[in-house]
Amino acid sequence: MSKPVIAVVVPSYKVISHVVETLSEIGKEVSYIFVVDDACPEGSGKLVQEKVSDSRVKVIFHEENLGVGGAMITGYKAALETDANIIVKLDGDGQMDPALINELIAPIVNGRADYTKGDRLDTLTGLSQMPSIRLFGNAGLSLLTKISTGYWNMTDPTNGYTAIHRDVLKALPLGMLSKRFFFESDMLFRLSLYRAVVWDVPMQARYGTEKSNLSIIKTLWEFPWKHFKNFHKRLFYNYYLRDVSAASIELPLGFALWWFGLIFGIASYNQSMATGVAATTGTVMISVVPLILGFQLLLAFVSHDVSAVPTRPRHKGELPW
Repeated sequence: MSKPVIAVVVPSYKVISHVVETLSEIGKEVSYIFVVDDACPEGSGKLVQEKVSDSRVKVIFHEENLGVGGAMITGYKAALETDANIIVKLDGDGQMDPALINELIAPIVNGRADYTKGDRLDTLTGLSQMPSIRLFGNAGLSLLTKISTGYWNMTDPTNGYTAIHRDVLKALPLGMLSKRFFFESDMLFRLSLYRAVVWDVPMQARYGTEKSNLSIIKTLWEFPWKHFKNFHKRLFYNYYLRDVSAASIELPLGFALWWFGLIFGIASYNQSMATGVAATTGTVMISVVPLILGFQLLLAFVSHDVSAVPTRPRHKGELPW
């Protein structure tokens, strides 16, 4: 039984203090290593060329900064030109342990998943080691990601330590992926449209002296709106364009009833306050019944959406290993 051919893509931007050591920790199971210097002002790509003699390492330079997504798209395209079966994303800041690559790709090798992600929240130990600001930020972004992508089974959807089967990667519209920090979430959105199986792999992140390039203010401003758009795109594609089910009716009908009950109830309350005449039982029921029915229909839709998480891998069964 032959082993899978693995390629690793390392986006490189302001990671000059850690990238060389990170590359040195990548094991012999990896056949190709692509370091994408995303117009790094520190010259991390040149540093790798000078300090790393590993023949597996190839440095690709961007003339302008495209963001982590742009760097990954370049790396993915380069990896697809090789015979690699699985492509791993490994950040160059030292937070992701290269020794975990075999564990990360195992669900793909075993035919259980198309795409795997590290899960830093699997244990209480992992939670306690994560800085508080990252923990709260990750919790909020994780909820938004679950809603927009439909991968409700994921514990740590914003984790960037990932692996993907080449067949699935080739099926994704790489040119349409977000080129900045929204890349990981947008990747999951595209995978959800493809109905790919995503698998969490427990891991521990290593937090040291590295500094994140992610702006918290920009994240709070941009990410909710992008998740909002992806959520509606997913709903339209999965529940109306590609397939129609009971959930396709439950969602709009539930919203319509709930909003009608709410608006009618507020209007009736305001009228009662203005006239001093209490609303009749019938008037109250006209407001309450649609509210209850609408809420129940919305719950039914969410239940259907949670149960619709993909479970059948999309990559080809004729595996070389």
